[in-house]
Amino acid sequence: MFERILSLFSTTPHVTELPPEDARHALGALLVRTAKADHAYLFEEVEEIDHVLADVYDLNPVEAAMMRAACEKLEHEMPTTEDLANILHDAISQQERENVVGALWRVVFADGIEEKEEDAILHEVEQALGVSPEVSKQLHDAAQADALRK
Repeated sequence: MFERILSLFSTTPHVTELPPEDARHALGALLVRTAKADHAYLFEEVEEIDHVLADVYDLNPVEAAMMRAACEKLEHEMPTTEDLANILHDAISQQERENVVGALWRVVFADGIEEKEEDAILHEVEQALGVSPEVSKQLHDAAQADALRK
């Protein structure tokens, strides 16, 4: 107990460990990076990221929020979008890659606005994941239509 009290006065900053650079966290980090691309990380985007993580990995809302927080840290530390996409490319099937692109488009449209910075990231990711521009356009249009229905 005494050590715990002393730790409160420690001058050593607490450092949160980076999550592993695995496919699960790479997906979350790409979702975060896409949401932040337009320099506005809005509640609607955070909410959509949490929904995607919960659906894909069968997480409850608290677990999804905790995973997103870890992915935010990984996104901040990973230098390139291509590095994150390559982690996914090597770990998932073509269909799952297309699902990732669809999820990224849902995050883009979560706030109702598609910005050119978000569009640029999506094209970089689709290329790195090997998703054709035609398939990505279909996923784009579906996400846009879903957003308009909300």
